[in-house]
Amino acid sequence: MRKIPVLAFLVLMLAASSWGQQRVFDWTRANDESVQLDPADYHTGRVYRPAPEGGNMHVDIEARQPITIAMVWSDEWNNALQHSELMRQLDFRCLREHVLSTTYECHLPSDRPMVLVIHDERTPNRAILSGAGAIWGHNARQFISPNDLHIQYYSWTCTQNCIQPEFQWVRLVKEKYELTSAPKIYSLLTPERDGQELSVKIKSPVPMTIAVLPSKSADHVYDDPSTLRSQLDNTSCKQRGVQSMSFDCTFNLADGPQSIIIMPDASSHKKAEIELQTVKCVANCDVKLIPNQ
Repeated sequence: MRKIPVLAFLVLMLAASSWGQQRVFDWTRANDESVQLDPADYHTGRVYRPAPEGGNMHVDIEARQPITIAMVWSDEWNNALQHSELMRQLDFRCLREHVLSTTYECHLPSDRPMVLVIHDERTPNRAILSGAGAIWGHNARQFISPNDLHIQYYSWTCTQNCIQPEFQWVRLVKEKYELTSAPKIYSLLTPERDGQELSVKIKSPVPMTIAVLPSKSADHVYDDPSTLRSQLDNTSCKQRGVQSMSFDCTFNLADGPQSIIIMPDASSHKKAEIELQTVKCVANCDVKLIPNQ
């Protein structure tokens, strides 16, 4: 009978020893994405928000055809997407050209958001042709071979001696839908912690107004679209007149249930693309978050 207390004591001592050991951090796989690029096309990847003193990012990237990779200030990139003449003025950091397969890393200098941008280096008149166009020549319809791109994102997380919550990006919505004059509403989530992140990607044939609102406010706008302008005054997470953009926002527990509302600024019967992701706790969610040492 005396062996039981001794065994329990040894277990407690081992647990205490593990708790006291220094935590070990490393790059671990997060979400990934696969896209197809046309010649000279751009792809907007993840938006990064480092700490005030800066931070690092790490991704694996593979492409069928050569690409150029760079980090760009997020606000300047979004402005350039709306005003193409600003492209030449962009400050491209950690520029890598003629890439087919690489582990891409970059030190982000401050807490100003930066976005991963990837450019297909082909020009349309030099693109590889496939199918009938390659066989029958210039008089046939030309099918340009797409550039298959795969991005594997990583997160800097604790890998040993860890008793902390674990977070990862989770996709909420990814779809194409036909535009109408009525607002489009997605019920997002009830925030699980202060500072929870939301990533929004939109691509539309016409300018759009996008806003994250408390669910009750979004329902009110759906019933009466004329109230949208007044509701926009109550949120900082909004964009007006955008067609192709990637941006992110944060939630707090006190915000309550949240929805995103999307409304076209002009009529169209074409389709828009929307993708929404958030960072959610996936393990050890009952453990109080301990700041990194």
